Amino acid sequence: MKIFHSSASPFVRKCMVVAHELGIADRIEKLPSAAGPVKRDATILPKNPLGQVPTFLCNDGQVLYDSRVICEYLDATHSGALFPADGTERWARLTELALADGMTAAALLARYETMLRPEPLRWNDWTEGQLAKVRTGLEWLETAAPSFGDRVDIGTIAFGCALGYLDFRFPSVGWRADAPNTAKWFEVFNQRASMQATLPAVA
Repeated sequence: MKIFHSSASPFVRKCMVVAHELGIADRIEKLPSAAGPVKRDATILPKNPLGQVPTFLCNDGQVLYDSRVICEYLDATHSGALFPADGTERWARLTELALADGMTAAALLARYETMLRPEPLRWNDWTEGQLAKVRTGLEWLETAAPSFGDRVDIGTIAFGCALGYLDFRFPSVGWRADAPNTAKWFEVFNQRASMQATLPAVA
């Protein structure tokens, strides 16, 4: 198994956290990539028309993307329980995954606007609109976090990676000040071996 990889990508990280939790991370070869929001990686394009990470190459030649598909594939093919099989719990975990991914995507868009767009063309209202999604997501998370306990599933993994990305790229947001319940949960969850093994490299 192979994955087009970027240590800075929170979506790649989510896949690798899942792999570590399943005990298969050492069986996945990390392929370097130069994918970005402006220039796509030509080496990925033959496998994924979007030319972006994560893109996953299965042993049988099948190609998978995006991160949600990759994570569920890994769980389903390695006897995992990170995705509930059916019922109310499954839909709850998938909804958590969608919220966490939405927060992460909004943070990425804000990052691109402030770091990649030429300064005279930057749209502050756009950036604030994206960060507002992050804040309302954090408000929901602050209410829900006390119920997480020691859960380890696709919902908590996705939230862990979203919060880790905020720490990595938006430390100025200072999300812990308004989210003590979330901060308490994350402090413990972030010490998991899977999270520590996938910390983004500081560029």
